[in-house]
Amino acid sequence: MDNLIISGSNQTPTIKLQRGLIEISGRSIPEDPVAFYRPVMEWLNTYVENLPEFTQINLQFEYINTSSSKALHNILKTLNDKCDESHKMEINWFYEEGDDDMFELGQFFEPYLRIPMKYIQTAE
Repeated sequence: MDNLIISGSNQTPTIKLQRGLIEISGRSIPEDPVAFYRPVMEWLNTYVENLPEFTQINLQFEYINTSSSKALHNILKTLNDKCDESHKMEINWFYEEGDDDMFELGQFFEPYLRIPMKYIQTAE
C-alpha cells in the first residue's frame, strides 16, 4: 500500500498517511471538506483491511471548522471500528497552550472512541 501525503495550505491541513502512522496537522477549513478528505477516506478504507499491530495517530489542528470536524469524525470512526487487541491504536491530540477550543474538541470525540487519547500541550 502506498503512502498518501497531502501538502497543507492556509486552508487545508498537511496529511501524512503510512503504515502504522497517521498524521494530520494545520488548519482545516477547505471549501469542500467532503472532496478534500475523500482520498483520505479511500486510503483508510483500504488500510483498515490489513492493519498493522499498532497505529499511531497524531492530530494537531490550528483550527478546524464544523464541516471538517464531521470529516474527522468519519476518519476516527473508521479507525475505531477496527481497533482491537490485535490492532492497537493511540491518538496523540496536540493543542496549543491556552487553546481551550482545540482541547475541548478532542474531549468531544473521546467518549465515542475505544482508541486511547493522550492530550499533549504545545507552546503557542
